[in-house]
Amino acid sequence: MVTSSDLDRSAILRESAAAVRHLARICFKTGPPIHTGVELEWTVHDAADPARPVDATRLRAALGRHSPATLDATSPAEPLRHGGMVTLEPGGQLEISTPPRPSVAVLIRATEADIAQVTDLLAAAGLILGSSGIDPHRRPRPVVETPRYRAMRGAFDRHGPAGRTMMYSTAGLQICLDAGEPDQVPARWAAAHAVGPPLLAAFASATRHAGRRTGWASARMAAWLAIDPARTRPVWSPFRTEDDPIDSWISYVLAAPLLCLRRHGADWAAPPGVTFADWLDGALPRPPTTDDLDYHVSTLFPPVRPRGYLELRYLDAQPDRGWRLPLAVLTALFADPGTVREAYTIATPVAHRWSAAARHGLADPALAAAAAALLDLAVSTMPRLELPASTHDEIRRGLRQRLAAAERRHQ
Repeated sequence: MVTSSDLDRSAILRESAAAVRHLARICFKTGPPIHTGVELEWTVHDAADPARPVDATRLRAALGRHSPATLDATSPAEPLRHGGMVTLEPGGQLEISTPPRPSVAVLIRATEADIAQVTDLLAAAGLILGSSGIDPHRRPRPVVETPRYRAMRGAFDRHGPAGRTMMYSTAGLQICLDAGEPDQVPARWAAAHAVGPPLLAAFASATRHAGRRTGWASARMAAWLAIDPARTRPVWSPFRTEDDPIDSWISYVLAAPLLCLRRHGADWAAPPGVTFADWLDGALPRPPTTDDLDYHVSTLFPPVRPRGYLELRYLDAQPDRGWRLPLAVLTALFADPGTVREAYTIATPVAHRWSAAARHGLADPALAAAAAALLDLAVSTMPRLELPASTHDEIRRGLRQRLAAAERRHQ
């Protein structure tokens, strides 16, 4: 809940130049590309009947002191034993966000331990984690209600039913990479986008929703693509490669309509069509603050979002321990400037094909060819990650299976 003291602590923005300066300072934090993080989402199901609804009371009882404040305002929201934070999406999807780690091996080990802890908590309450990018059993329904989520639902409803599907039924896997040194940022930014469609195709896991086949390889991404493009379309395009990442992001942020407007009370609905640039120009009774701008950024959902680091948001949730495969692929592809350039070169011909990747996955020959080449590059580069031998071998076998599937589709 926003309070007057929150507003007092943030600077008032009286002109667009001040907003531009603030965004330029926070959106790309540069330095050696060392750290990697991961955010994992799952749908949550009754262990005996996965189609049975799971309500907030049951989730609160299962998570206990790890319950997020959106679920229990009195919860201490304690981190998991290895530092992961538990949050819940509007449909009751559970998310673990890890602290960034300088070692992928350490990240995997810590994340696996936190997943095991959550799995045990849920199991004691007769609950299990889902294994795909969209709920294969249940129709969309709200589980966690907050002023933000109510305002979000109202805004998305103006564009059709896809917003509710996204909010209540989807589960993604987000990989977080450092933006890099200043001279590396444009290449890493471009490559993070370019590899998106072929890797989305390679790791699509969302074919069934609410008991039916959807006709999409990734119905999760299909839902995202059908929402408001002003806040979900890619910021980078292979047809505008000369664009500066910071300028492109600032333009995107300021042109996006407000999703919600924080205020006292339960109604956070924003006036339809009012952008942050309009707010700066006096469209609302009070001027915005830097805190308002930061919050507005949190309501934008492009496939790659700069949050100081690069948050890659285009992957479906993976079954079991499969999340380690795309984590290893992306970490290997971004291991050094040479692999970044090679990955970009491989992916650029299909870098605009988000919808085809979501619809067809590896059944699209061009996407399958690019995915095969990227996975092959990742496999050859994986030794640089210095994973334990057993982990390396297991991930390598998994990637070889994905590579074989991509090559079969390409032939």
